[in-house]
Amino acid sequence: MTKDIKELVQAQKAWFMSGSTRSLSARIKALNDLESSIKAHENDLLEALFKDLHKDRTESFMTELGIIYGEIRHHKKHLASWMRERRVRTPITLFPSTSRLMPEPYGCVLIVSPWNYPVQLCFEPLIGAISGGNCAVIKPSAYAPAVSSAVAEVIRDAFPEQFIAVVEGGREENRILFEQPFDYIFFTGSVAVGKEVMAAAARNLTPVTLELGGKSPVIVEKSADVRKAARKVAFGKVLNAGQTCVAPDYVLIDETIRDSFIEEYKKALKRFSPDGSFRQMASIVNDKHYERLRGLMEGHKPVIGGHYKASERRIEPSVYTDVTLGDGLMQQEIFGPLLPVLTYKTLDEAIAFIVKQPHPLALYLFTRDGEIQRKVMESCQFGGGCVNDVILHLSSANLPFGGVGASGMGQYHGKKSFETFTHMRSVLVSPASAEIPIPYMPYSRLKEKLLRRVM
Repeated sequence: MTKDIKELVQAQKAWFMSGSTRSLSARIKALNDLESSIKAHENDLLEALFKDLHKDRTESFMTELGIIYGEIRHHKKHLASWMRERRVRTPITLFPSTSRLMPEPYGCVLIVSPWNYPVQLCFEPLIGAISGGNCAVIKPSAYAPAVSSAVAEVIRDAFPEQFIAVVEGGREENRILFEQPFDYIFFTGSVAVGKEVMAAAARNLTPVTLELGGKSPVIVEKSADVRKAARKVAFGKVLNAGQTCVAPDYVLIDETIRDSFIEEYKKALKRFSPDGSFRQMASIVNDKHYERLRGLMEGHKPVIGGHYKASERRIEPSVYTDVTLGDGLMQQEIFGPLLPVLTYKTLDEAIAFIVKQPHPLALYLFTRDGEIQRKVMESCQFGGGCVNDVILHLSSANLPFGGVGASGMGQYHGKKSFETFTHMRSVLVSPASAEIPIPYMPYSRLKEKLLRRVM
């Protein structure tokens, strides 16, 4: 396996050096080929998502395939302008030269994707890699084996492996891949594995983008529309059974409106699943994560939900108010349909709590007060977020997505994906006949005087 992966990377580096990926026409063709192959295998991908995660087809299209199609359209529309060489101003000290910025592909890149959105998070970074003019190796998650197989089939039908390839497998394949001299690594996953990826990348001085996670807070301020806030937060927790890196992780709510929020949350869940079965909600991905969530539930009495079914790895959307800061529910990213609700007396108290935690990937604020909005945005550091909504910011190609601090580094989506997989090369172009000897030795007071005038 080590030899096979090593030879694959070498073949991709040779393909890149041939120049086959660089032209606009080659990049547009590759995007079209990817789109055509995904559409041809759409049912296979939807069935694989149901097999691995029990995802309903509508949710799968909304959160996976629909986003991918929109991203491809956006790149095809704007790629020509993104690729253009740009002239920038040149200081007088460098006259008569000119200055240019030239977008340059990195080369052969590695994309490591997670299991929670296993289709979207394979193909969205790949779109940026293709637009940037790179070759790519994709490593899908072994926790979603049906999707991994389907993604591999999509890629095999669209591209030669020396251009784009999929390596399936588990930790051993990851280890071997991280040993290879890739020109860029794009990783989406947990903080713990992200640290391992960064350490491995450092050995080859490989630049990385890390899309991680963390505990994304929701602030519900007393001026908020409580009914809409509860319904939107409930949506964020039911979507993919809360297995979303930007899912609302816990709620900080003004103590005067907590009870009404919980009542509206209960009503929202009833609307989502009138019979209470939540059959359209995804299941927990595997036994390991199911047991972890069950462990977080132990010792707490839910005010909503609390039921579970081990044979189907299903956990009912649940709300807990008897939570302290030392509880497991507040010590790790939940990644499931469990929601702790904590109260605060003043907004300053809520902000003080958030800023003491590692920077989250997302923050959500519900308020009607513009001054409150300004205060929270200026006080809290986070990757991205929404005011009076949840999660939807990541669906816009015009809003770069990424974390800060413990929640990650680097961004992508839309133009930012192109920029992530592109080195902006700076070039100074001087006329062949031009030569200004002022910087040359021997130095003199006159040269110093001239330099002081122009610099």
